Amino acid sequence: MGVRFTGLEIGAGVGGQALGLERAGFDPVAVIDNDPHACRTLRANRPGWNVLEMDFKQFVGADHRISTVDLLSGGVPSTPYSIAGKQEGTKDKRDLLAAAVYLAIELQPRAILLETTPSLLSPKFVQVREEVEAELKHLGYSWEWNVFDAQHFGVPQIRRSCLLVAMRPDDFARFMWPSPTHGPGATVGQVLRDSMASKGWRFADAWASLANRVAPTIVGGSKTHGGADLGPTRTKQQWMELAVNAHSLGNDVPEVNFVLDPELGRDGIPKLTVEHVMTLQGLPDDWIVTGGKTARYKQVAQAFPPPLAEAIGRQIAAALVG
Repeated sequence: MGVRFTGLEIGAGVGGQALGLERAGFDPVAVIDNDPHACRTLRANRPGWNVLEMDFKQFVGADHRISTVDLLSGGVPSTPYSIAGKQEGTKDKRDLLAAAVYLAIELQPRAILLETTPSLLSPKFVQVREEVEAELKHLGYSWEWNVFDAQHFGVPQIRRSCLLVAMRPDDFARFMWPSPTHGPGATVGQVLRDSMASKGWRFADAWASLANRVAPTIVGGSKTHGGADLGPTRTKQQWMELAVNAHSLGNDVPEVNFVLDPELGRDGIPKLTVEHVMTLQGLPDDWIVTGGKTARYKQVAQAFPPPLAEAIGRQIAAALVG
């Protein structure tokens, strides 16, 4: 299996980033999330992981016999910096970016990987970035921000992520960002056609020809509001153009007698299931997501696609190996 490294994952959610990093060579000494559904999901898939259901701002490594790790990683809520949100930044109680960096004071990891929204790189949040960078500099790290689109790493979805990678200078000098492994992502029709046809739906091919673009960004996973639908009005319209009824999630694929007729609006086109959304997020088919439909969707919608996390993780691992 080659060299393995230790990691600590914060804001682990459904486990997309942790899974990708596991594939890249990082075994977590602990994964942390404050959502009980997410913690049940993590335990269901990786019974051997040390899953801690808590606010990571309250985490003290010594309380869990964790003194240091090779990689501190995690996803921090994008809402404080999101275009769709109020953009309150550090005034937002959900802002955990600085708290994530402060955790490095105790753990002194060789590397840090944090994922959030590209909006954080806008001029509006220059002070936020400067505060984070000042702390990293004080701790002796070199760092860089970058933005990647998951569709260029084999994920059938337009999904841009802002990534912060920080390492000790000697390690960082060997770090290289990953190059895209794929061109534009596969279309929604291409990746979901067989599933849509699995109950004998005779319109599956016709539907796939209409769903002829890569998926728009999966949204609607806020923990504070929203239900099991694919997001706000503008996003629903994007899905409508792909012949998908985005007003709610389906419980199953279309029955054999469901008639495809986009002229009927949302009543004439199929819904996506949570499993479909998992596919569009790059999560494996055998990944178990616990809870009811809304809880499952919110976990999946927040995921960091494992293929992109793996690509970044392999580059970090290569730098640490030297």
